[in-house]
Amino acid sequence: MVSGPARTARADVLLAAAGERGVLCDFYGEEAAGIYRDIMHEDPWEAREYAARIRPSPGPVLELAAGTGRLTFPLLELGREMTVLELSPAMLAVLRERLTAAPASARDRCTVVRGDMSAFSVGKRFGTVVVSPGSINLLGGAGRAGLYASVRDHLEPGGKFLVGVPEKNAGKPETLERSQEIPGASGRRYVLHTRLIPAEETREVTVCPADETADPFPVCTSRIRLVDADRVVRELGQAGFDVTERVPLVFAGGRHQDVLLVAVLSGSDRP
Repeated sequence: MVSGPARTARADVLLAAAGERGVLCDFYGEEAAGIYRDIMHEDPWEAREYAARIRPSPGPVLELAAGTGRLTFPLLELGREMTVLELSPAMLAVLRERLTAAPASARDRCTVVRGDMSAFSVGKRFGTVVVSPGSINLLGGAGRAGLYASVRDHLEPGGKFLVGVPEKNAGKPETLERSQEIPGASGRRYVLHTRLIPAEETREVTVCPADETADPFPVCTSRIRLVDADRVVRELGQAGFDVTERVPLVFAGGRHQDVLLVAVLSGSDRP
């Protein structure tokens, strides 16, 4: 999953305008790690829904594609042993730095592993495996199949797989292209531009500073797959899971675009 920056159509326009100030970077790479953390800060609404479904389940927690710890730190407050897996060295560096500054009571319960969520082995089983919203959209069909197989191999009997997935809005057609200004936790502002490519079932994502005079002027890009909750539910069924809950994730400001799917292994005992 870690590769060179995607060259999006919007990035070409921005880089041409910025000239020598422009720097193309992967949204999950080293040069963009600070921007990623600034934008993808913790959301208490999101963490609350995950935590509510982890609490009744015993055992340690495995978080996949942990990034810089958006879910990690709120979930550590549950007092469980956690293993967090992330592929990007840049994301891992930020996550480890944050853990160093965390209280020892949390830090000592968290094991950090570099690995690919589509094919991993950490040598133990977990009561809950967690994937935050948006992460599964970084995987193609083969990658998602690998994810489901790896999760199946790491769940305790009766364990839960919690995965956040975009929800398709049947009453509202997809906007092919749009830009919006978004705030970072630091107070800096950014422009998020998305472009839908239906023929390829992908969406180009481009993020840059709202200040057009910034020097350097980072242009951060990614391409994500158009995978919605209905498709993931079907794929989970084919992979040997039953989806037992489909919970709307309502974020700060009342925005709802994602759902939290709660899945168990088919045939598992349920409370």
